[in-house]
Amino acid sequence: MEEIDTRQTLKLGLWRELLKFAAPYKKDFISLCAIMAFIAAVDAIQPFLTGWAVDRVAIAGRLDRLPLFIAVYGTLMALQAYAIKRFHDFGGTVEMGMNYGIRAAAFEKLQQLSFSYYDRTSAGWITARLTSDVGKIADIITWGMVDLVWGAFMMLLSAVLMLLTDWRLGLIALSALPVLVVVSVLFERGILERSRVARRQNSKLTAAFSENIRGVRAVKTLVAEERQGSAFRGLSETMRRASVRQAMLSAVYLPLVVFLGSVGTSLSLWKGGELVLAGGLSLGVLSAFIMSAGRFFDPATDLARVIADLQYAQASAERVIGLIKTESEIVDGPTALAGSGRRRLRGEIEFEGVSFSYDKKREVLTDFSLRVPAGSTIALVGETGSGKSTIVNLACRFYEPTKGRILVDGADYRELPLALLHGNLGYVLQQPYLFSGSVRDNIRYGRLDATEAEIEAAARAARAHDFIAGSPGGADQPGLPGLEGGYAAQVGEGGLLLSTGQKQLISLARAILADPAVLVLDEATSSVDTETERLVQDAIAAVLKGRTSFVVAHRLSTIQEADLILVMKDGRVVEKGRHAELIEAGGYYRRLYQAQFARDEERSLFGSEVDEEDESA
Repeated sequence: MEEIDTRQTLKLGLWRELLKFAAPYKKDFISLCAIMAFIAAVDAIQPFLTGWAVDRVAIAGRLDRLPLFIAVYGTLMALQAYAIKRFHDFGGTVEMGMNYGIRAAAFEKLQQLSFSYYDRTSAGWITARLTSDVGKIADIITWGMVDLVWGAFMMLLSAVLMLLTDWRLGLIALSALPVLVVVSVLFERGILERSRVARRQNSKLTAAFSENIRGVRAVKTLVAEERQGSAFRGLSETMRRASVRQAMLSAVYLPLVVFLGSVGTSLSLWKGGELVLAGGLSLGVLSAFIMSAGRFFDPATDLARVIADLQYAQASAERVIGLIKTESEIVDGPTALAGSGRRRLRGEIEFEGVSFSYDKKREVLTDFSLRVPAGSTIALVGETGSGKSTIVNLACRFYEPTKGRILVDGADYRELPLALLHGNLGYVLQQPYLFSGSVRDNIRYGRLDATEAEIEAAARAARAHDFIAGSPGGADQPGLPGLEGGYAAQVGEGGLLLSTGQKQLISLARAILADPAVLVLDEATSSVDTETERLVQDAIAAVLKGRTSFVVAHRLSTIQEADLILVMKDGRVVEKGRHAELIEAGGYYRRLYQAQFARDEERSLFGSEVDEEDESA
């Protein structure tokens, strides 16, 4: 991700952006600030109320005034206690509301962003933004604002009361304030810089943690636990050092604030004591000044902590706002057709002189042209990195050409709404992904308003109904055990409770239910065993009928009926034609097919042992 300049100072505009998420809770926020102003007023008045009692009750010997003092003091304390209870209510509402609002905005943006964003952004980075960073921001805005309002009102009222009571002592008590301001400015940049460094390291740590969990099978099969652990410990140590440096600076700053407050209080005591001995000041007023001067710098300490927290949290705020304001690279153009999101496309696709590069350094597709009639099946064959997936991603408008254009039903697809194009698109992956929930829910993702009968019909068409409805070990399909619970059976996170074959058939049922005009099969049979492959091929044959299809092929036996086979190499088409034509031509495709045919013969003789070798390879 883009590095942030750690020399920047506190950005008020950034925090104003985040305060917009508190707008729905404006009344609660105003009530919260009003309550804190009241609490601050009570705190500021208390010392002078006590000073009055010392002079007018204790020293004057007027015990008859004591009930009045107790009544006033008790009423203020009762009101303050109730106010504290209410500020917790309002504060909790604002904090949780901001958490919800920021996360909802960030998640909505993530749904809109192009594939290229995810190519360059780790899942751990995104997770850190939506969890710890958002929580930190909502906390500092809500409770930090509470402390700021309380501290500002407390210091202002205390200063006014001290100056009105005795301006000489007031100036002495406030003499340390300019020094405090200078110290705060000097420490601000250092704390902010170190906090940003710590947050960047935290993002790297979160990304590594997430990646290691997702790749736990690879880690264990490669016996890489120690290597991964060592790398993680290295990141953790870097994070620890960065956090310690930030904490050490704050640890110096806060005691300095306390020390300066003590200096102001001590000077007030020294000069006030002289005035009391000289008869120029009452003991009650001195008592009020000592308490008020001490309390004056208590909020100064809180304000210093809040400023430090704001500086620390600004790194989080920059990243969260950066995510929310990230512009998608694939968006509807100004000429996109309106009101056609539910229209069904014919599925005619044409590439005109299309070139593409992911990083602008090397083209992965060069001057590619192809017309795909509606309802035809195009198979893509070639080694890894040859451009097969690039063609598919461009056809789906997950990316856009860097040169040339792509037409859908005769129109440049940049002029079509994304919702229309993607609403007519079905995609079946090599490693199918299922969402946590039931089998029924996962099939229904194809069309959310589908009835139970339509879901079952789609499962039957995908050859998935038998194993879904069967009892454990009693399915009609060999190699696919039945599911206990049928369509209500839980699939687990990512479908981990199902076999790859079961997940693939369910994903095909989902595609059939969606009834897309254009279907992409990305090596849909390469991760299943031979017996399951036959079931998947039967299901694919049912899915392909009447649709424009792109089939990225790993096993060439699955594409013999394709209308056109493109053999790709280094971003160019080196051979094309139907299966029989390419075999007769005797080129690269024929050699590839013969090698794979021999492999299939070996698999039929030796069964799963060869499959296991294929998987390990």
